Amino acid sequence: MILSDRVRALAREADQSIEPVLRKIDETAQINTEKVLAAFQKNRVAEALFFGSTGYGSGDRGRDTLDRIFADVFETEDALVRIQMVSGTHTLICALFGVLRPGDEMISLFGPPYDTLQTAIGITGDAKGTLLDFGIRYAQVDPNAENEPDIPEIRRICAERKPKLVLIQRSRGYSTRAALTIQQIQTLCAAVRKASPETVIFVDNCYGEFTDTLEPTQVGADLMAGSLIKNPGGGLAPMGGYIAGRHELVEAAASRLTSPGIGGEQGATLGQNRLLYQGFFTAPHTVAQALKTAVFCAKMMELLGYESHPAWNAERSDIVQTVALGSGDALLRFCLGIQKASPVDSFVIPEAWEMPGYTDKVVMAAGAFVNGASIELSADGPMREPYLAYVQGGLTYESGRLGILLAAEELIQ
Repeated sequence: MILSDRVRALAREADQSIEPVLRKIDETAQINTEKVLAAFQKNRVAEALFFGSTGYGSGDRGRDTLDRIFADVFETEDALVRIQMVSGTHTLICALFGVLRPGDEMISLFGPPYDTLQTAIGITGDAKGTLLDFGIRYAQVDPNAENEPDIPEIRRICAERKPKLVLIQRSRGYSTRAALTIQQIQTLCAAVRKASPETVIFVDNCYGEFTDTLEPTQVGADLMAGSLIKNPGGGLAPMGGYIAGRHELVEAAASRLTSPGIGGEQGATLGQNRLLYQGFFTAPHTVAQALKTAVFCAKMMELLGYESHPAWNAERSDIVQTVALGSGDALLRFCLGIQKASPVDSFVIPEAWEMPGYTDKVVMAAGAFVNGASIELSADGPMREPYLAYVQGGLTYESGRLGILLAAEELIQ
């Protein structure tokens, strides 16, 4: 791996600047690790829980115990952790279809959701079987002039329309807004609860788990969901998703995933339990590695003259780092550098292509042990102005740091 003297010098400068921020990240990881370990001990985790099940999966103690561990860590009544959820979008749509019925209305509180969820709702594209196809109405509250949640408008529309469900997307998706902090989510929950007490508050928690010492369900959310090949899988979970919250809402989502009358009672684990347990146990540490990589990326790009968000010393609520590269060629070069640092498929050249669920061509760089795992170092972005690279993940800070350095080399060249 060849790095120029200029890049190495910039890296040393970045290292010195970000050291206090990295210490703070380690402190958060320590607190979250204590929470996870306590849940494992409370639920008497033993090797016998790791073997899994086949067929219906009835009576899988390992699966059911892991549900309780997630519920304990996230301080919820119930949780559903299943390898049958194929992606974050699938997990979210199971929760939405579980809660919503024809004639109900859902409102997104901070602009449109992530691209693939827009397709699943029916806002974009022509997919069949969307929420809109089933007569579920959709509305959204756009950000205010400061690109923050419009709290007065949220209060007004919730008081006036009494929606069945409101959606809060914690991470930024393919947008330019900041990820919502736990404090902002708490403010949103309080505003909705006062205006419409019966409305279900649902948080898309993808990319956000363990970046703070609290989760959305601890500050007012009724339900939240995420992907196991992102933060809570710790880089070890090979598939799956989770849904956590009030018991009746989780059970409704389980009935959508399987069948009414079956709910969460079935679902074979196929020998994957150990990886799900081990991944969740290591997740606070792995998330810390990803956050450190993002902080280093922000500082390096600043030194190279690129605008990035959030700033290296800013508060973070997800693992995503954006870099405004200004052109399609620069975006491709940046992604090429990330790909070169991958342990898998390092020889592959990323190209933009028409991915299912997206309206623009998307370039993705990811040489991952688990296909599509966003907790492993990756960079992607739509081929549209302002040509933002969305960087996330890093199983180890050392390897993530090298990926950023190789991306910097590609930009310099």
